[in-house]
Amino acid sequence: MAALIMVRPGEDWQATGGLFDWTLEYLIARLHNRDAADELQTIVDNNLGSLWIPDLPAAVQAEIYRLLQDGLVEAADQELPDGPAKASALTQLRELAAIAGRRL
Repeated sequence: MAALIMVRPGEDWQATGGLFDWTLEYLIARLHNRDAADELQTIVDNNLGSLWIPDLPAAVQAEIYRLLQDGLVEAADQELPDGPAKASALTQLRELAAIAGRRL
């Protein structure tokens, strides 16, 4: 199953369902806003397959963008199992981090 994160209007990121879930779980564990973390957990638990960051409160958006830029790829490199798909997953996560770092 493919999944989608709308990072900013006109800029989205697509991944497999497993990588999408891993990315949201990375955010859930680190978000200070527990309501937002619960919302992301609901997405994972119900296999909804999409997250629209622009629909979240501005402070939550800013925290998510920071988390995606700072630490996402490093965490994935440490946590994802070694194997033939890991390099591709890290490339995709680098793309997400780059999109999150762009300014409008």
